[in-house]
Order: sequence, then structure tokens, then C-alpha cells
Amino acid sequence: MQREITRPMLAVLSIGALIAASFWIMRPFLVALVWATMIVVATWPVMLRLQRRLGGRRTPAIVAMTIVMLMVFVLPFWVAVSTLAEYSGQVGTWTKSLHEVTIPPPPAFIDGIPVVGSKIAAAWRDAASEGWGALIAKLQPYVVKVLQWLAAEAGSVGMVIVQVALTLVITTVLYANGEAFATGVRRFGHRLAGARGEQSIRLAGGAIRGVALGVVVTALVQSLLGGVGLAVAGVPFAGVLTVAMLMFCLAQIGPLVVLVPAVAWVYWTGDNVWGTVLLVWAGFVGTLDNFLRPYLIKKGADLPLLLIFSGVIGGLLSFGLLGIFVGPVVLAVTYTLLQAWVNEADDASTKSGVSR
Repeated sequence: MQREITRPMLAVLSIGALIAASFWIMRPFLVALVWATMIVVATWPVMLRLQRRLGGRRTPAIVAMTIVMLMVFVLPFWVAVSTLAEYSGQVGTWTKSLHEVTIPPPPAFIDGIPVVGSKIAAAWRDAASEGWGALIAKLQPYVVKVLQWLAAEAGSVGMVIVQVALTLVITTVLYANGEAFATGVRRFGHRLAGARGEQSIRLAGGAIRGVALGVVVTALVQSLLGGVGLAVAGVPFAGVLTVAMLMFCLAQIGPLVVLVPAVAWVYWTGDNVWGTVLLVWAGFVGTLDNFLRPYLIKKGADLPLLLIFSGVIGGLLSFGLLGIFVGPVVLAVTYTLLQAWVNEADDASTKSGVSR
């Protein structure tokens, strides 16, 4: 009896040790592997349609998709850097002349805002009386902290480049052998939990596709439309602000964080016509996600919108940008398994009642 207990315990410990060692070895590649899996699952139907248009040839379709992925990774950063380089001289001139610019007094309607209007107006008047010099002195400690954080993060730029390269390589491999990998994952799910396990695997794929359509595509559309509005209205640093809008949209904050100050800047420069045009455009772009995102999510996965939204926010706060995909997938699979378990209990009680 003692020997029979020892053998299963040793077997379980050995399997656990192998799994832990495998994860430890694969640890440098896990982030790239997860990102590549998310990208391939989300864009697999697009790749298949492209393959059919190219005469059923997989290799040209993989090359085209890889080029698109490379542009998605590199193009936003290239636009941001080139825009900063283009306006570097103007930034220096604007910074030197900042001390000569006076802050106008607050408009009369500010005082009429309930609860906070008087406080905002008082702070505004203090800043207008003290000028930019005192305001910069107050902001200096925070600026120093931000610069220190940026300097600390700069050391990880090389690792980010390596992770992007690994993601592209793994994405190419998964595109080439997608059917075999999908079959293996489905078989693993079936071996683990039968038909319910295989259904969970399919649901996870649908959740990934739904998040990619609903969250990422909506963020791209909003940021691109917002960037076009900024460029047409003549707002400087339109490329950098577009990248910032994309980050805010992915974080579910929205593009208005960038567009509203841009509208205020255009009005402040005295161009009321373009300020009004940009204000109307910002209202359209800022509310676009209210109907575009639910429609796209429902096309990818028939899941409650609140579940997907909670997964996106919670995943982003817990795991960073990768959590945008991981959070909804985990919640979707958990929700479906819990729903199936509850329905199974209801079915069992119904059958027992009928048999009586």
C-alpha cells in the first residue's frame, strides 16, 4: 500500500518539476509567444482570405501579413520620432518664449460651474497673476520625476526590440502551421475536459478575435480619425498626439484626453473657425466607440459587453498592455464554464423532478 502511494506522488512531483523547468526555460519567450498567439488568432481569417486571393499559396500570404505586422509595430514609433525631430527647433523657440506669454484671466462662466467652479477660477487667477515662471517652478519636481522614469525605462528599449523581433518570428511560424497548432490545442482541451474543454478553447479564440475587433480596431479608427483632424486643423505634433491617442484608446480612456486640449489650443491661437471644426470633429470621434466597439465585439464573440469591458480594464491594470487580450479571454472562459456548470445542475434537477 505504501509503495502504491509513493509511485503516484513521485509521478506527480516529476511532472510538476518538468512543467516548472519548461516554463523556466521558456520564460524569455513567453511574452512574445502570447503576443504572437493573440495576433495570429485575431488575424487568422484575414490571412486565409488573403491566401485565397493569392491563388491558395500560403507563403506569399504569410509574407504580406508579416509586413503588415511589422508596419503596425514600427510605424507609430517612427511617426512619433520623426515628428519630434521635425518640430525640435520650434519646441526650443516655444520654450524660450514661454516666459513672455501671459496667462489670460478665466472666462466668466467658470465661476458659475457648480461645486468646483470657484476653486478652478481662483487657481486660474493665481496662475495668471504669478505667470509661467511660478507655474513652471511648481511643476519642476514632477517633471524631474517623469524624466527620471523615462531615463530608467530607456534601458529596456533594447529588450522591447528583441521582444518585437521574437513576436514577428513566432507569428510567422504560427501562420505557417496554424491548423496543426489549432488541432493540437483543441485535442488538449478535449483530453482535459471532454467536449466542454474543446468548447472552452473555441470560446477563447472567439474572445481574442472579439477583443481584437472591438478594442484594437476601434482604437485604431478613433486615433487615425483624430490624427487627421489634428493635422487638418494645423495642430503641431499631430503624429505624436496620434500615437498618444492610440495608447489612451487602448487603455479605454478615449481620445478626448488629447483632442480637448488641442481644441483649446486652436481657440487660444485665435483661429475660431478651425477651433469650431475641430470641436465638432472631436465630439464625433470621441463618441464613435459607443456604437462601433459593441458591434465589432459581437461579431467576434457573442459575450456580454460588460464582461469584455471588465476583462479589458482589469487585464490592463493587472498585466499591462498584454492584459487587454488576456483579461477578456480568462473571464470569457470562466463565465462559460460557470454557466455550463449551473445549466448542468438545472438540467439534472429537472430530470430528477420528471422521473419522480
